[in-house]
Amino acid sequence: MFDRLTRRQTIAAFTLAATALTPLAARAEDTVKIGVILPMTGPSASTGREIEAAIKLFQAQKGDKAGGKKVEVIIKDDTGVADITKRLAQELVVNDHVAAIAGFGLTPLALAAAPIATQAKVPEIVMAAGTAIITEASPYIVRTSFTLPQNTMPIAQWALKNGVKKVVTLVSDYGPGIDAEKTFVETIKAGGGQVLDSLRAPLKNPEFAPFLQKAKDLKPDALFLFVPSGFGAALMKQVVERGFAADNIKVIATGDVTDDEQLNNMGDSVLGMITSHNYSADHDSPENKAYVAAFEKANPNMRPNFMSVGGYDGMALFYGALDKTKGDTDGTKLVDAMKGMAWTSPRGPISIDPATRDVVQNVYIRKVERKNGQLYNVEFETVPNVKDPFKAAKAGK
Repeated sequence: MFDRLTRRQTIAAFTLAATALTPLAARAEDTVKIGVILPMTGPSASTGREIEAAIKLFQAQKGDKAGGKKVEVIIKDDTGVADITKRLAQELVVNDHVAAIAGFGLTPLALAAAPIATQAKVPEIVMAAGTAIITEASPYIVRTSFTLPQNTMPIAQWALKNGVKKVVTLVSDYGPGIDAEKTFVETIKAGGGQVLDSLRAPLKNPEFAPFLQKAKDLKPDALFLFVPSGFGAALMKQVVERGFAADNIKVIATGDVTDDEQLNNMGDSVLGMITSHNYSADHDSPENKAYVAAFEKANPNMRPNFMSVGGYDGMALFYGALDKTKGDTDGTKLVDAMKGMAWTSPRGPISIDPATRDVVQNVYIRKVERKNGQLYNVEFETVPNVKDPFKAAKAGK
């Protein structure tokens, strides 16, 4: 009797459990997760903060539904360490069953996750890292940020048009810096200019002073700089101390150096500095004015920078792909849906090159000016619809 009752009770318990779990399972199927891996602490924490803020703003504005399903964002801190990035990507795919992984504040972090994206057939949306080769590391990588060659070629072309003949380059010694150096050097030489030296500072614990002094001693017409987002203030302090302006040496750079988030802290010494980049908080468009106002309201004492729009547009890409697949989270279908997508971003018109899965966008030549008591990168020239020049050259375009 006891055994029979136990069996009856057991069957009843299983039936009750199955009935109770059915709605939960249905609800789980109606939720799509995206795992965002960012450096929320460590030297690149500003990148993580900007992208996290942009993602939250996107969902506050657009809602949490796409393709008929609820979108849940899971944010993880990799502290900027590639081994942690890889572990977190594995956990998000295996344990959390995410439909995509995203974020990636630096190139080594994006590359660390690439094999996981390939093996799991899960899209990897690169919102920040800028080395050209990243999208070649996996057929599942799609980028909404930029590439360094894409942002560097326009400033080199501007320099040639404005009387610069002799240059020295100083970049951070890792993938994006080497990309920037190569692009700038090749463009200057192709235009008849001379490269006096190409200097590289270590990415970790950089001390720029000896490199800057060497550059100044060579007496170039211009010094070209690249450091990643968050490192510009320290670099520019040392540039000012060396007195390049007094020796009539132009200091030019990609916009990473005059990052919007740090620009006000650099002071009047950077007034007049010329850079090229894909986004400025001062970009004059209705979409950007609305974006900046909403971002600053939601995040007091923060100004959106180029990393933020990479995150904001990464979410637009994911939502758009889910809408196109009608909620189907098959990774191959999602990536195929992302190819060729085009929309108007706060930075201007952008699209995803179907051949390379890289972003195509305007690049702007900007000058640091004071407006309404604050420093801004004020755009004065537009180079439209720029593809990564190295990949475009490979494709014969």
